[in-house]
Amino acid sequence: MKRRSSPRSLQFCFAALVSLSASAVAADFKVDASKIPEASKKTVDFVKDIQPLFEASCVKCHGGEKPKHGYSMETREATVKGGKSTTPGLVEGASAKSLIVQLIAEAVDDPDYFMPPPDNREKYPALTKEQIGLVRAWIDQGAKWPSGLTLKAAKPK
Repeated sequence: MKRRSSPRSLQFCFAALVSLSASAVAADFKVDASKIPEASKKTVDFVKDIQPLFEASCVKCHGGEKPKHGYSMETREATVKGGKSTTPGLVEGASAKSLIVQLIAEAVDDPDYFMPPPDNREKYPALTKEQIGLVRAWIDQGAKWPSGLTLKAAKPK
């Protein structure tokens, strides 16, 4: 007996395929690991070392009701989860494999995804190698974030 697919099931399959392929494209980069600075050797304090960086350079675009690319960095959970892509924002204990590090270090092959975007750097400064090293160390040390803390965007310079 030959089964026929209903138009409804075909619509569902097509929608699922489009959704999966669109989300996978967003994180389909080639990464040049040589561009990623070394992780800092210091023990990182999120509030002192990381929160000011994220609030100055990230949360204005990646926060609020409509964060860019669906990626909010206001809470730890959202920062780890990632945005519209199927790739997590960060991988605890593996900073070099974390999308956030690859993007802030400009180690991906698509400059449209460098973070912060080069055309916004007067307002939202790029992170220095030392700052990227702190972010790496924070992730490698377990990405600890005080419970209940929600980040707020700093006023642009």
